Amino acid sequence: MRDTIFHILFVWYPYVCLSAFIFGSIIRFDREQYTWKASSSQMLRKKQLALGSNLFHIGILFLLMGHTVGLLTPTALYTLVITPEQKQFIAIVAGGVAGVVCFVGLSLLLHRRLFDARIRQTSTYMDLGVLAILWIQLVLGLVTLPYSFSHHDASVMLVLSHWAQGILTVQPVDAQTLQGLNWPYLVHLVLGMTIFLIFPFSRLVHIWSAPVWYLGRKGYQVVRTRRVLTAGPSARSPNQPAE
Repeated sequence: MRDTIFHILFVWYPYVCLSAFIFGSIIRFDREQYTWKASSSQMLRKKQLALGSNLFHIGILFLLMGHTVGLLTPTALYTLVITPEQKQFIAIVAGGVAGVVCFVGLSLLLHRRLFDARIRQTSTYMDLGVLAILWIQLVLGLVTLPYSFSHHDASVMLVLSHWAQGILTVQPVDAQTLQGLNWPYLVHLVLGMTIFLIFPFSRLVHIWSAPVWYLGRKGYQVVRTRRVLTAGPSARSPNQPAE
């Protein structure tokens, strides 16, 4: 029974979540573009919003990049530069700092939505649910740090990276290899996959609308029109008598 549950959660469930993530995002963008937004509340508690949003986005972007590079980089590639133990130490320190920054920012955003009546009225259940899930996921990620420190040989990191790379290459590893992991890792994995599952149905889709192309543009000049305007009644001099 235990083997079956692990096989469902860590072999089948990842593909369900990835399929919903990819096709759900495409379908929503194609058919529900008017829902590709969130109700604005930035006029309320502006300072708390600015601080929380900045801390959250800085932390979450660093964590996303770190998880992607850390889990999906083949072992044979990064061992040309550093050892698995060194990579794990860097991941713990950098991920811990980014996790704390993100946690503080997300806590401010969640507090703002829960404890301000006017903001809560503009929030949907999905808005609050996503923030709560992300908050729990961050807590679980921070809880795994002491466990990671106890694994000096980076064995857990290698198991997790091989599992993630197997899912991506459609060559999933035997789910039994994950059964020896501590519970925070397992819950963190399942909840992380669930975030991909609900992604297309939440305001998280605004990630696809991030204006990253603005960073490389050369600038612009506002030109009202390039047409040659003809003189009309409105163009007559104020001192010119009417005909």
